[in-house]
Amino acid sequence: MKINEILNIKYPIFQGAMANISTAELAGAVSTAGGLGMIATGGFSPDEVRREIRKIKKMTDKPFGVNLVMIHPDIEELNKVVVEEGVEIITCGAGNPQKYFDYWLKNKLKVIPIIANKKMAQKVESLGAIACVFEGAEAGGHIGKLNTFPALPEICDSVKIPVISAGGIYTARHILAAEILGASGVQMGTKFLLSREAPVHEKFKEVLIEAKDRDTIVTGVTTNHPIRCYKNKLAEKLLEIEINNLGEEEFEKYARGSGKKAVRDGDVEWGSVLAGEGFEYLNKIESAREIIENIMKEYEKLKRSFKEKN
Repeated sequence: MKINEILNIKYPIFQGAMANISTAELAGAVSTAGGLGMIATGGFSPDEVRREIRKIKKMTDKPFGVNLVMIHPDIEELNKVVVEEGVEIITCGAGNPQKYFDYWLKNKLKVIPIIANKKMAQKVESLGAIACVFEGAEAGGHIGKLNTFPALPEICDSVKIPVISAGGIYTARHILAAEILGASGVQMGTKFLLSREAPVHEKFKEVLIEAKDRDTIVTGVTTNHPIRCYKNKLAEKLLEIEINNLGEEEFEKYARGSGKKAVRDGDVEWGSVLAGEGFEYLNKIESAREIIENIMKEYEKLKRSFKEKN
């Protein structure tokens, strides 16, 4: 069964959950347009997440999900929130989800972990995941070591559950390529940063449009939480701290709260602008519906052309 049939969504497009950004406003717009909107927990308190869940239910009757960040300081409370509010779909990442599976499955949640390699995919399948998201190192935010398209076929072949491809996905060509390599769908995060519904500062959107293809950098490798972001003064400072082995305390002094500084205050030099590789595909602001429908129209056109040639 295809992932859109399993989740009852029109298009096999997930909106990546982005810390401090993926609220009901964005997730609701994506779900209404036929994708799977995701509410983030990163950067939000349990009460704020509860409020966003209630808000999206008033906005749409379409399926949506919540992304649970395993290293969130309030993860236990967040688990209760998604169950109490009747959430049906969750993704989970940034940490080991194993100990929560019994609780999730007992409460009939459809669990879709974000994984970084074949071993993780096989593990979550054995635990009862209905699908998994393989997120390559091209993605923005927390990343693994493997790149998306080289590793995707191996991961798809290693499990029977659907695999969603994430990391560097922006266009219809990317979606068709992911499908040919075995994916059942795709997840896009950075692409939706330029949606009208994304609640980020205008300067945040402007810097993404102006950025060049090599303007991302990975920080946090020495803290065991590597993150891909836009290369600005903060990112260069964090990298300097790591290169000179100045320690995690010094790293956190600059990193703590930097996400909100960029998203809400528009400080795109000393705030953390989390974004994936592929800035050349970010050139205009559209609604979430326009993003999805334009990509899917082009995808159908490409697929017909591909079949005719083969």
